[in-house]
Amino acid sequence: MTCPNATPVFKPFSHLQHPREVIRQFTPNWFAATMGTGVLALALAQLPGATPGLHAIAEALWLFNIGLFILFTALYAARWVMFFDEARRIFGHSTVSMFFGTIPMGLATIINGFLLFGLPRWGEGVVHVAALLWWLDVAMSLACGVLIPYMMFTRQEHSIDQMTAVWLLPVVAAEVAAASGGLLAPHLAEAHGQLVVLVTSYVLWAFSLPVAFSILTILMLRMALHKLPHENMAASSWLALGPIGTGALGMLLLGADAPAIFAANGLAGLGEIAAGLGLVAGITLWGFGLWWMLIALLITGRYLRAGIPFNLGWWGFTFPLGVYSLATLKLGSTLNLAFFNAFGCVLVALLAVMWLIVAKRTVQGAWQGELFVSPCIAGLNK
Repeated sequence: MTCPNATPVFKPFSHLQHPREVIRQFTPNWFAATMGTGVLALALAQLPGATPGLHAIAEALWLFNIGLFILFTALYAARWVMFFDEARRIFGHSTVSMFFGTIPMGLATIINGFLLFGLPRWGEGVVHVAALLWWLDVAMSLACGVLIPYMMFTRQEHSIDQMTAVWLLPVVAAEVAAASGGLLAPHLAEAHGQLVVLVTSYVLWAFSLPVAFSILTILMLRMALHKLPHENMAASSWLALGPIGTGALGMLLLGADAPAIFAANGLAGLGEIAAGLGLVAGITLWGFGLWWMLIALLITGRYLRAGIPFNLGWWGFTFPLGVYSLATLKLGSTLNLAFFNAFGCVLVALLAVMWLIVAKRTVQGAWQGELFVSPCIAGLNK
């Protein structure tokens, strides 16, 4: 007999017809969780006066993020092996295909963690691992930045009234790789290798930011003419902060690297110019990011009053805020201005709260199987 007051036991994947649907329905959207988790780990470790305990929490988050990335990679690779015909439908889907960009961006947070956490723990050998992964990240970022827009132009159906900030995802990946290059370059042993990574990072930054800003221009027109997207895309209002914050962070990091690296390669004068431009560009982009963050807060408040259904898109609240937080903290350490340090701490605290909320909802949705839905094959299940 069963007790009528017994607490019900929820079986895993109760919303799925079969456990293998986890693989069949797996999409790149899940890698947005590695972006949000990774950037929180990096931000916590770079807080002014971070305690050893806080640093240990940040490192544990980074290690957990590596496990997540490996798991998601295995699941998505399995989908291509087991359900190839369905998996390839993603290239024709106007929204899900954009999330290919989350894969290299999630990997970038792991690469940065190798330099921040792995180097003091495991020594100089970690730099070689980070460098190899960075070049892989560069290749994937370049591919996403070109091939996804090409498919938008040739085989996908798009319209201005249906446009959202997810258009930014494949384009911004190169910019994130550029910021990672700014962290990696000083750790390389050879001056020529440092120069190659530095110049490549500047190219990646230019490869991404102007295209991202052109998308932002269209996005502002779209919202003025057609108002806000559907509640399902509420978090997309924060995605615009991503390229702005990453652009600022990238210029600050590359500018800080430039004097020593250019001087070691006989270009000392150029290094000083790059350092000045990096600081000015970082401050300027940070100011633009402040405007967009305030707009995003107002938009989110409006969505909250109407109610926002949970989906994996909620991870869009985390990474853009995280990179903007990192840019703010970098300005604080570069300019030695208390305002940026204090404001950066507030942003990281907000990021941590948002991560806890989204992570909890994601675990619940994954356990029940609700979040394993592939829109590009949804019609086949009807």
